[in-house]
Amino acid sequence: MKLVNIGYGNSIAENRIVAVVSPDSSPVKRIISDAKEKGLLIDATYGRKTKSVIVTDSTHVVLSAVSPETISGRVNENIGE
Repeated sequence: MKLVNIGYGNSIAENRIVAVVSPDSSPVKRIISDAKEKGLLIDATYGRKTKSVIVTDSTHVVLSAVSPETISGRVNENIGE
C-alpha cells in the first residue's frame, strides 16, 4: 500500500483514491455537504483554504489545502516506483 501526501503531514492510500477535484463547482460543493451530513467528510486542511477534494472508493470525502495538480503529480510519482 502506497501513501500519497495530501499536505501538513496527512496521507491517503493511493489505491483508494477515485478522484481529485477542485472545490469550486456546485456539484462538488453538493458532494461535500452530502458527505458532511452522512459523517463521511474528513477535513485535512488544518483551517486553511480548501484547494482540492479527494473522493475515495469508500465514499469518504477528504478536503485538502494542497492543489489537485500537486496531489495528482504525487500520485504519478508513485506509479513510477
